[in-house]
Amino acid sequence: GSGYDIACASQNSPILYQLENEKPLVETVQFRPNFTQNLYFVYLNKKQNSRTAIANYKSKKLHISETVLQINQITRNILQANNLTDFCHLLDKHENIMSAVLEMPTAKHLLFPDFEGSIKSLGAWGGDFILAASSENPTDYFKNKGFQTIIPYDKMILKP
Repeated sequence: GSGYDIACASQNSPILYQLENEKPLVETVQFRPNFTQNLYFVYLNKKQNSRTAIANYKSKKLHISETVLQINQITRNILQANNLTDFCHLLDKHENIMSAVLEMPTAKHLLFPDFEGSIKSLGAWGGDFILAASSENPTDYFKNKGFQTIIPYDKMILKP
């Protein structure tokens, strides 16, 4: 779809990615917060068709320039978050904005309404992986919900 997967695969560090005038902009960034032990990737086993997700987004993006500015600022703030509480607040804010734009419920609302923490959709909205942020290890929670692949952030991310 957007080229995001290729941009990520060609980097050895975190990036910011966006399309501007249909051209990819890739910016290498630092992201190594002191709360990585509270971050987990959970595989939902719901691979979404990126083309479908992109078409859905494009059909709803008539007047989103202000939303793009909001999302960009939230993203910058996420990179600067120095505690789990602020990080979770920003993830929730991002998810709620995207939920409104796409007119789809968040993954947390749909699948994990009782989760103590924040959940951020990754990949095409509503599929692939989520990022779970919680002050407690959520492995048992997700396994009890039938999700067996829970990977701590520090085991998934390349080390510098």
